[in-house]
Amino acid sequence: MAPPDDQAAAPLDKQDFEALARFRFGIRRYLRFSEEIVRRHGLTPQQYQLLLALKGFPEREWATVRELADRLQLRHHSVVELVDRAQKQDLVERAPHPDDARAVRVVLTAAGEEVLGRLASLHRAELGRMAAVLSPPEWHSPG
Repeated sequence: MAPPDDQAAAPLDKQDFEALARFRFGIRRYLRFSEEIVRRHGLTPQQYQLLLALKGFPEREWATVRELADRLQLRHHSVVELVDRAQKQDLVERAPHPDDARAVRVVLTAAGEEVLGRLASLHRAELGRMAAVLSPPEWHSPG
């Protein structure tokens, strides 16, 4: 959600810059944690994001490649390659789409569910530890 125009145009003070820098540092620290922990479990960060996008897809347990491309903010062909690699590792599988013969459903395998469960628990614990630095900054009013 975009901030109101008057807030976007308002100058930042030193405390605002410190809050923004602290928040950015927290995001980067969390992403680095995520990258390192998933690699230790034999996945790439993109594979973890794929598994999470599948399990977290609203109202169902599968998604199409097009939907995954949107969720992951990747090009369609990049997601096809990502799904191919994940399928070779038995993390996901393709299944016929019930309504569209041109599309396929991508679903987690039991192995994908298991590794995602372990990794998601570790991520949740880290987010709990980092809650203070990952809270959006409180902006100061110009004054």
